[in-house]
Amino acid sequence: MAVPPERSASRSADREALRRCVGVDPDRFADEHWGRRPLLTPSADLPRPFDDLFDLERADELLSRRGLRTPFLRVARDGAVLGSSQFTRGGGVGAEIADQVADDRVASLFAEGCTLVFQGLHRLWPPLVDFATDLGADLGHPVQVNAYLTPPQSQGFSAHYDVHDVFVLQVAGRKRWRVHEPVHQDPLRDQPWADHADAVAERAAREPLLDEVLAPGDALYLPRGYLHSAVAQGEISAHLTVGVHVLTRYALVEALLALAGRDTDLRASLPLGIDVADPDQLAPHLTAVVGLLGDVLADADPRDVAERVRRRVWSGNAPRPLAPLAQATAARNADAGDAVRWRPGLRFRLRTDGDRVVLDLPHDRMTLPAGTAAALDLLAAGGVVVLGTLPGLPVEDQRVLVRRLLKDGVLVPAQP
Repeated sequence: MAVPPERSASRSADREALRRCVGVDPDRFADEHWGRRPLLTPSADLPRPFDDLFDLERADELLSRRGLRTPFLRVARDGAVLGSSQFTRGGGVGAEIADQVADDRVASLFAEGCTLVFQGLHRLWPPLVDFATDLGADLGHPVQVNAYLTPPQSQGFSAHYDVHDVFVLQVAGRKRWRVHEPVHQDPLRDQPWADHADAVAERAAREPLLDEVLAPGDALYLPRGYLHSAVAQGEISAHLTVGVHVLTRYALVEALLALAGRDTDLRASLPLGIDVADPDQLAPHLTAVVGLLGDVLADADPRDVAERVRRRVWSGNAPRPLAPLAQATAARNADAGDAVRWRPGLRFRLRTDGDRVVLDLPHDRMTLPAGTAAALDLLAAGGVVVLGTLPGLPVEDQRVLVRRLLKDGVLVPAQP
């Protein structure tokens, strides 16, 4: 069995993580809503609530017993973010840090009506680490997860838009959301809502596109650019905001421009003494650059573009965590009869290059003998495989391959 021309990490077959966020078939969501229009889904149309991912009790645990530090927590009052000194202090004896979250200060601020924002929970809280990994694979775009806890009858932030798509997953309490059409369609990451503050305020004063109260288990999808604001109702509200850092066509432009830097003519200096404020002096050079750039772009190799763009996606979400001590032990001792599997969520590309097999990883590239092709193809399929049953290799070579892949975090131990 030979390695196909290319095997890459792909979404799960049933896209379970995405189905937790939308109440329509994923293909229909892709055609009718993705990047186009909002989707509100009541809890009755979703597989289950979100309290397995996060809840108020877990929020209290993070605030009081996990040594949380900034910037994993922000505190906002009336739309303004407070300085961290207002809710942190030193970690005490044996901890040379000055920004550990102070539970008593947070309690006081929350009682005064401040909103708490847990940032980067996809890097911090185990259920959300796994959920973000799976959802990022289903979407093909990196995701982050924040949590917003708002006191009753309070509003953390005024109407604004985000420069990424979001899934709002209501965890506890009820929150009224008002959504308006964009004032700036499909904003890029360097085009924040503050650049259009007057237009945002004017649009937010109009009749909203959506005016709904989200209850626990409800979900709301908002493409980037849609204005939104939310007010907690008669109890504490907690929701997860899953931010999708979408890759855009402009990302391909950026990759192409980076490739243009290989051209020596485009790297040439402009003349000594040129007045760059004078359009007449710039004009002939601009004409030359446009022509040179057109030649470079016409010859662009999609493989080079793909390699640059994939770095942004692959580094956006970590694969499923592994246990470093157990992993090192497995890498040292793996032998016939031991079960392993491809590390869930690990982004990769497996391909042949002459008489070698190339395994591209987010932060590495491995080249292996051609004889490992069939074994790698079976492992990369994602199922549980027992050392000693890999095709195309004697047991001793299987042992060498599996131990190396365990050492580099490509494989993880599994139950047979």
